[in-house]
Amino acid sequence: MNDDSINHSNPLPESEGKMSIGTAVLLTIITCGIYGIIWQYKQMKILNSWLNRQEYAFGKWLLLSIITCGIYGVYNEYRMARGIAEIQEQNKFLVNDVATICFILTLIGLSIVSMAIQQTEINKFYVKIDTR
Repeated sequence: MNDDSINHSNPLPESEGKMSIGTAVLLTIITCGIYGIIWQYKQMKILNSWLNRQEYAFGKWLLLSIITCGIYGVYNEYRMARGIAEIQEQNKFLVNDVATICFILTLIGLSIVSMAIQQTEINKFYVKIDTR
C-alpha cells in the first residue's frame, strides 16, 4: 500500500484554484455581495478538492447562514481557515493559521476581508516551491 499523505500534485488546476483577490473583492462590492456568494462556493470547492473529502457543503452553508441570520457563516469562516491550515500541514507548506483572525473579522462584519485572507493562503497552494 502506497502512503500518499503528502500531496505532490495540485488536485485542481491553478486556473480553477487561484483567483485574483482584487477582482473578487471588487466584484463582491459592485454586485452588493452577490459575487461573494459565488466566491464562497469556489473556495469551498477548492478546499474540498485539496482535503480530498466533502468537508464544506455550499447548500448547507447558504441555508444555515440564512436561518441563523449569519451566525453559521461566522462559524464556517473559522472552519474554512482551519481547513486551510490542515492543507498547509498535509502538504508541508508554511502554515499560517489565520482561523482566529478570520473568525473575528467575520464576526464584526468584515467577511470580505476574511475571504481575501483565505484566498491569499489558497493562492499560495499554487506557488512553485524550490526543491533544491
